[in-house]
Amino acid sequence: MTLEAIFNIDPYNWDSILTAIFCGAIIGLERQLRGKPVGIRTSSLIVLGTYLFLATAFMLEGDIVDPSRVVGQVITGIGFLGAGVMLAKDGAVVGVTSAATIWVLAAVGVMISTDNNLNAIRISVLVVMILYGVDMLENHTKAFSNGVHNRVRNRRRSKQTNGE
Repeated sequence: MTLEAIFNIDPYNWDSILTAIFCGAIIGLERQLRGKPVGIRTSSLIVLGTYLFLATAFMLEGDIVDPSRVVGQVITGIGFLGAGVMLAKDGAVVGVTSAATIWVLAAVGVMISTDNNLNAIRISVLVVMILYGVDMLENHTKAFSNGVHNRVRNRRRSKQTNGE
């Protein structure tokens, strides 16, 4: 058995698989470094899994095969994963950003399955810029620190000073 035969994954391709892992890793790295749910492993697996489901669906043949139905089912399954990271804490729902990130990760996997690897990388970088950039604005600008985030932070500070 040759080395080429061992690493042959036809009809899938390594470029798409590595792109999926890379896109998931750069988004997951931002989440993991900030102590948020859905880190590098989970993010990479979501993008890779979405790519594999869709790439497989595109290969199926027949009169009743419709890859758009697979996309719909992936979105439904991803919604279930997203719901799992959200919870109510101190009167506020937390984890919504992580849930939205999971949704975008699946969309990146769909992009890769349609041979839009470079655009998938671009979108992944844009997602990191949004996640990091808005957080910086919230930390450094009074207008962005109003609302739920401010109320949750104030409750935490209050509990810490009261010894709770």
